[in-house]
Amino acid sequence: MKHSELHRTHRVGWLRAAVLGANDGILSTASLIVGVAAAESSRSNVLVAGLAGLVAGAMSMAAGEYVSVSSQFDTENADLERERGELAADPAGEHAELTAIYVSRGLDEVLARQVATQLMEKDALGTHARDELGISDALSARPVQAAFASAGSFAVGAVMPLLLVLLVPASAIVWTVSLSSLVFLALLGTLAARAGGSSVWTSVARVTFWGAMAMALTAGVGALFGAAV
Repeated sequence: MKHSELHRTHRVGWLRAAVLGANDGILSTASLIVGVAAAESSRSNVLVAGLAGLVAGAMSMAAGEYVSVSSQFDTENADLERERGELAADPAGEHAELTAIYVSRGLDEVLARQVATQLMEKDALGTHARDELGISDALSARPVQAAFASAGSFAVGAVMPLLLVLLVPASAIVWTVSLSSLVFLALLGTLAARAGGSSVWTSVARVTFWGAMAMALTAGVGALFGAAV
């Protein structure tokens, strides 16, 4: 009888980058629009600011994700190279190390030794990468994937408040963009929670609270400096 389970850890890499990108796209662009609009700027100025924020933000997210995940990738590769050398230089010591890991997880020493032997015969480096270093295919670093997921999702998120600037009267931009962006953030939180199998309410509360804080602060700064000018 086939046994199947639904796990979501294989989604961690791209899901984290995509959710982070979309959240930042909505929040940073909406906050920028609200701040500039609160300073009583014209619709064209608000739109230019929003477009500039979209392009700059998407590129910043892509570069940041690529650099960050590349650092993780380099570290993983360095650890794997070190482990490969240790396996070649001292296979018996590495076998004993793997046996000790399995014993610490609950196997008796005889069984742990047998498991270590069989797994190392099949894929010694892969076994040590997974059980000693904690590196697996599902969670390994993928810089290019993370960069594209983050930049693409940022752009998608940023387009939402930008479209509202074109559709609503200039006098209604601040409140329309603010409230609509909170709805967008709530929908994003729901989607992320369902994709990751976590609590929907916790996710929605988290993104909407910080989104409201960010837009309120930028609106206040825009109104303050707009009045000063």
